[in-house]
Amino acid sequence: MARCQLTGKRRLKAMNVSHAHNRTGRWQHPNIQSKRIYVEELGRHVRLSLSTRAMRTITKVGLVAYARKTGIDLASLLD
Repeated sequence: MARCQLTGKRRLKAMNVSHAHNRTGRWQHPNIQSKRIYVEELGRHVRLSLSTRAMRTITKVGLVAYARKTGIDLASLLD
């Protein structure tokens, strides 16, 4: 299933509503991208499945700072 490894974003249940107001279920999927990021503090590349919102935040503040702020252990994400 598409899930962001940092933010935990995943698909959401929603409804299609027709003109006649017939409601049918559907899924709203997050924009998940596989990204290879160089972490200068670790001196290596890390491959993560991230939402585009998380990518923007990492670009702004850095991966280590973002993980520290959200309380995520990077060692658990590294393979």
